[in-house]
Order: sequence, then C-alpha cells, then structure tokens
Amino acid sequence: MHWDLDQLEALIGKESDLVVTREADCLLIANQDGIDAWLAISGEQILVESLLFATSEVKDQAELNEVILRTHMMFPLTTVGISDISGESYYTAFGSLSAQSKESSVLIEIHTLFDNVEAFIDAWQEFLK
Repeated sequence: MHWDLDQLEALIGKESDLVVTREADCLLIANQDGIDAWLAISGEQILVESLLFATSEVKDQAELNEVILRTHMMFPLTTVGISDISGESYYTAFGSLSAQSKESSVLIEIHTLFDNVEAFIDAWQEFLK
C-alpha cells in the first residue's frame, strides 16, 4: 500500500492519545502532552517532524551540537536537525519511513518521535537560556 494523507489521517485518528488535523498538504498531530508534529508525504517517504526550540534559545550552539552528535544513537528512529521557519532557525526532531510502510511502522514512528522529543527537551534543558 502506498499511503496518502486521507488514509494516514484515518489511521492516526484511531489513536486515542493523538489528535490529528488536516493543514493543507500536511497533517498536524498533537499528543496528550501538548507536543505537536507535522506529517507530510514527500515522494516515496513519509516525514514526521516536531520543533524542539529556537536556536536563539540555546546558550552555546557549538556545545549543544557536539552533545547531539555524540549521543544521537541513544534515540531510536529520530534524527535532529536545524530548520529555518519564517526567518528563524529551530532545532527539529524528525523521522522518515517509506510511504509503503505497514500501519504498525507508521504508528511506531509517530509515537517514538513524541517520546524522543520529550527526552531531547529533558536531556538538553541545561543548554537553554
């Protein structure tokens, strides 16, 4: 099966701990802890991304980047990057999987992203202003 947004919206909508809203060509997914993630289909991939914090909120970006690069393997299925949004740079957490993935894989990716976002924010709190 090759997923489309309508099918993904229906799948995610069945999860009692998630709220999903259609926003143009993306899905906005919120969990019970108030964390938001955006899901989009790009070619053969499903991408799920959540903002962590603005780079301007970080005391020492070089130090945080060093920690991220040395510890990223501790957080399964999620990568950290920096994205520019409306003229401001943000640390983001994201995951991607095939647009042909099984239902269970899609849901695992989403739930793992939410778990990892909470872990990232806790682990890196000392680097924030």
